[in-house]
Amino acid sequence: MVSIILGIIFIAFTVFAVLPMGPLAWGAEVIAFLKGGAPVIAAFIGLICLFIGAADIKDKKEAKKEDAAKNDQQ
Repeated sequence: MVSIILGIIFIAFTVFAVLPMGPLAWGAEVIAFLKGGAPVIAAFIGLICLFIGAADIKDKKEAKKEDAAKNDQQ
C-alpha cells in the first residue's frame, strides 16, 4: 500500500514539475535530458542484447552437445 501511495505522489510531482505553466516549468530541461540520455540508453540496451544473444547461442551449442552425448550412449 505504501508503494502505491508513493507511486502516485511521484507521478503527481512529475506532472506538476513538467507543466509549462507551473512554478517549476521543467519541461524543457526534461526534454533536453531525454535527448541527451537516449543514445546512452540505446547503447546500454544494445550491449545487453548482445550479451543475451551470445549466451543464448552458447546454451544452444551446449544443448546440442548434450543431446549428441545422450544419443551416443543409447
